[in-house]
Amino acid sequence: MSSKMIFINLPVADLNRSKAFYEALGWKVNADFTDENAACIVVDDNICLMLLTKTFFTTFTKRPIADTVAATAAAYALSLGSAQEVDALTDAAVAAGGTEEVNTDKRAEEAQVGMHGRTFLDPDGHQWEPFFMNYQPA
Repeated sequence: MSSKMIFINLPVADLNRSKAFYEALGWKVNADFTDENAACIVVDDNICLMLLTKTFFTTFTKRPIADTVAATAAAYALSLGSAQEVDALTDAAVAAGGTEEVNTDKRAEEAQVGMHGRTFLDPDGHQWEPFFMNYQPA
């Protein structure tokens, strides 16, 4: 394990449905950290999602779980290596049961600074924003 990693804990209504959704994106389940309460989804060497049943998620906090189907709780931006990777990931998400949100004004603004991004929601309403930016540091 790397010394620094990001684990994003997401409450989900149906663990098997969520695992299947993220596997359809090409991300892998780490069986060592997966059981009937949680599934570890490996995005890359430094980023993992912990899909937690809502009942199990309540053991992590005393606050209520946000209704991410009705409202946005967070937006998870994921930098990718090309515009084609952004499109492929978003298309895979939609094909796996996710929903794409299109904001043409945002896309136009991003294009002006050399960005290409899209937005999709997983089956529980968690918002993902894959993007590519052709950034060349000065």
